[in-house]
Amino acid sequence: MSACALAAGSGPIKIVAFGDSLTAGYQLPATAAFPAVLERHLRKDGFAVEIANAGVSGDTSAGGMARLDWSVPDGTDLVIVELGANDMLRGAPPVDARKALTEIVDRLQARRIPVVIAGMKSIANWGDAYAHEFEAIYPDLAKRAGGPLYPFFLEGVAGERTLTLPDGMHPNVAGVERIVAGFAPFLEQVLIDTFGPRAKGAK
Repeated sequence: MSACALAAGSGPIKIVAFGDSLTAGYQLPATAAFPAVLERHLRKDGFAVEIANAGVSGDTSAGGMARLDWSVPDGTDLVIVELGANDMLRGAPPVDARKALTEIVDRLQARRIPVVIAGMKSIANWGDAYAHEFEAIYPDLAKRAGGPLYPFFLEGVAGERTLTLPDGMHPNVAGVERIVAGFAPFLEQVLIDTFGPRAKGAK
């Protein structure tokens, strides 16, 4: 189904947040995970959405590719792709993450499902060349998908100890709220641009 057809539809926009532990809500209650907090925020702003949590802690891009079909059911209107951090943390060759993420995008496009790309940055350990190659994946994916890019999923949270769990990487409850504070306005504009009047409806 095309985006134009979807815009003419009725009922809430069904979004799948497809990612790793940053989406799943590692060590957090389900109600404090990114998809749940984002859904509440959007609905409070008048957007008619349902957001499914398809995050799996520890998932790599290849792992996401392997479970894509059952994680994104028929009837999904939009997918937020947030993957690659675990590839990077393991120092895996960026070309491998690029290959898997490209297939994910291509398969979603083949199903005519709009895609939002959530970007990730590399840790300093792997050096500038690695960071350049890894971080270039996300704008390239967004261009391939013809969809929007949120440049850095952990914007405002990475490196902030008060916003992360003791491991220094995963967001705590306040950290998720901070992520959503930045991501929600971006996604709201995407919903308006993609779905038009359908974006806002009964809460």
